[in-house]
Amino acid sequence: MNNTKNIFITATNTDIGKTYASELFLKYYANKGLKVGYYKPIETGVIDLPIDGNKMLNLVKELNPNFDVSINDVVPYQFELPAAPYVAKKDLKIDINLIIEKKKYLESLCDILIIEGAGGLLVPIEKDFFIIDLIKKLKTKAILICPSRLGSINDSLLSQEALKNRKIDFDWYINLYEDKESFEEVTLPFYKDYFKTINFLDDLKD
Repeated sequence: MNNTKNIFITATNTDIGKTYASELFLKYYANKGLKVGYYKPIETGVIDLPIDGNKMLNLVKELNPNFDVSINDVVPYQFELPAAPYVAKKDLKIDINLIIEKKKYLESLCDILIIEGAGGLLVPIEKDFFIIDLIKKLKTKAILICPSRLGSINDSLLSQEALKNRKIDFDWYINLYEDKESFEEVTLPFYKDYFKTINFLDDLKD
């Protein structure tokens, strides 16, 4: 039986820090002695090589030499247009079963597989199939990355509601990279009153 754990890194939107979070989680688990792996089923905006996928694959090969796979294994769907997968794929049909099979292969090479999504939870892959549906299909726990800027409370709570509605187990982390100076005054007071615990991505660092 495969006992590999899987974590799906998602976010409230694009450019929130999913790849940065993936890097931190990979290093965090590697430092705990686990063999790590990485998977990004779909990457858009690819010209020569998928930038995010290639960067993380090189890191994983340093952390876990047993993860001897190609970039096409790690990023099976690569599209040139920097847009939602549904738009970027044009007439191509994305095979969800292929994504699932690739996951099974990659998790056989590691103790924990970090899976990185594309954009936010409701980014479309097919007309009626979204990133949040992929998380459900892959049967993984989700890590929701939330921004720190003004307005992030609304974005964070909406995304958490969506995960709860789909009955997806998740943790959430704040990526403190925008409005750092005003975050403690503008946003943090609500989080402190509303949530029992607050996690920051940078807390994963040594």
